[in-house]
Amino acid sequence: MRDRYLTFIDQIIADTLQGKIRSKEQVYRRLTQELEAGTGEIFERCLAERTDDLNTRLAKEPNELRQAKLTRQVRALGTLADAWARWQTEYQVKSASQRAVQAVLEADPSDRLAILIQTLDPNLPESFTPTHIQSLSQALQTAAEAEPEETAAFELRQMAAGLGQGLYSFAALEGDIVSWLYDRPQALGFGDSSQTPGPWQRWSERVNRPLPRSLFDTQAQNQPAGTVAIAQLQLDLAAWVEVVVLMRSLHQGLIAWFDSQPYNLRAGKNLAGVTHLVFALIWSELSSGFRQAQHLSEGDRDRLARGCFQISLQILRSFAQRDNFPLYGGVFAAFSGEGFRDTIRYLDQPLNAVENVQEKARILTVLADSQRWLNRHDRARQLHQDALALAREASDRPCEIANLCHLSRLSLHQADYASAVGDAQRALILARQLGDRQGEAHALANLGFSQVMLARQHERVTAAQLESSIQYLHQGQDLAAKLEDVHSQALCWVGLGVAYVAIEQPADAQQALTSGRGVLQQLGDRDLIALYYASLAEASYQRQQWEPALYAGLLGMYWLEQRQNPAWRSAAALVTILQGKLGDEAVQNVLHDHRADLIAQIGADGVAHLPTLLDRYRAAE
Repeated sequence: MRDRYLTFIDQIIADTLQGKIRSKEQVYRRLTQELEAGTGEIFERCLAERTDDLNTRLAKEPNELRQAKLTRQVRALGTLADAWARWQTEYQVKSASQRAVQAVLEADPSDRLAILIQTLDPNLPESFTPTHIQSLSQALQTAAEAEPEETAAFELRQMAAGLGQGLYSFAALEGDIVSWLYDRPQALGFGDSSQTPGPWQRWSERVNRPLPRSLFDTQAQNQPAGTVAIAQLQLDLAAWVEVVVLMRSLHQGLIAWFDSQPYNLRAGKNLAGVTHLVFALIWSELSSGFRQAQHLSEGDRDRLARGCFQISLQILRSFAQRDNFPLYGGVFAAFSGEGFRDTIRYLDQPLNAVENVQEKARILTVLADSQRWLNRHDRARQLHQDALALAREASDRPCEIANLCHLSRLSLHQADYASAVGDAQRALILARQLGDRQGEAHALANLGFSQVMLARQHERVTAAQLESSIQYLHQGQDLAAKLEDVHSQALCWVGLGVAYVAIEQPADAQQALTSGRGVLQQLGDRDLIALYYASLAEASYQRQQWEPALYAGLLGMYWLEQRQNPAWRSAAALVTILQGKLGDEAVQNVLHDHRADLIAQIGADGVAHLPTLLDRYRAAE
């Protein structure tokens, strides 16, 4: 075989020099005709041997004419080497497709869709490209033609058609993967469609296939994806395989684009994280919907539900493996607002199937933080505790530090300041040992803040008592600013405001709170917003700035009550005191004079709720 391949290589060189070969395609065709299965390594060694020999001769040849001839021979070998590289690539694609088809054929009919979806798993070492998918489609079609059993042949044809159609549909949308961002750079469509259309409406207008269009329309209208599954009257396997390929391609396209934005790495990171969760949620909703699709047979319901479940799990695993995985919940700023659809619960089942301990710990961390944003603090605490245990089991120190910080923050909200201090201290020690700067910033913010709140429980607080706490908060703020960590900056500024109010340094309190207003608005953390206004009201009161104190006190009272924080009664007490100083009409005057600003802050319903809150406070007193 070696002699045969050396002869073939020499013939290609000779034919090239004689002008008998006119194109690279001609070389490729002759190579494919010559190669025999299982002998690729022999050919590669022969090609390398001839190449080394010619290059050595060329380097030593003094005669210019013979140099020119050798140079032409080297170029001919280069063309053959290119053909060999092309053959290897196409052979690998074809082999991978054939292995996938064989796995599908050997599986139980009820598991064939699951095997196909497993083949398309982006987490595999050799993830399928569009070229692989096209080859797989052709291989499945060939297998269908050779399949004697009619039902099995039909299913194979459906899979083949769906793969091909998925690539075709994606080609129609490829130019619009991110074009919607330039129309209105909002979140990914989890809000009112008139405000945050995301990509869904644009994609719905571009695709001409009914099932993808229906799915995109539900997202554009802020409806659960599961409604599309429930509405299915009969199984159209080709259409659902098309959706699998199309959604996979759109997901990967968005991630690639967000990850390649050097002008704003933080925004790219956050949007990539949002993208992973959005697509995981959609597939989880579809899985749940298929379980309820009464028009489908039990077998079809089961395999489609399992297939969607499988894709959701694949996306979650991809998310957890990212180097920039957002342990501190930065992605959830994009989910905040009235339009956030509560679908996190759909992820419970796929999450339970994650076997990798570190991946599960990280996914749990993000989902737990989402529960805090949804004001479900007991659920958040349980998830963070589970994530903490798994992080320790996996020796994932950054994840362990993050969960200690999150637990400290939850304890702060529940006024368990001693626990908040303890978790923050442990997180700070670990973060400094590891050199985890982000963890250190969060731990400093939590520790300083929780110590301030703990000290405030005493009747009188001195500057000496809060000296170290204020120092922690300043250190945390400086570090967070360098890291562009909005969350820790906001916590530090509000903590400093609370501390300075406690030791009756109202000017310093107002300065700190004013400094933090921008990052606080950017963050949108309503717990901190509530405390911000309550502290601003107290600082203004200490400086005898009555009307600003009343305005801030009303907002503090409202937000504290909305966040189920009993401290709203303290804010209501301050408003009542101010009303006593300014007269019974003071509150109504503020509501009238600042109505536009108040509506912008809490909405018309919130403004109408303020007098009711005051009446509740007075009735209780």
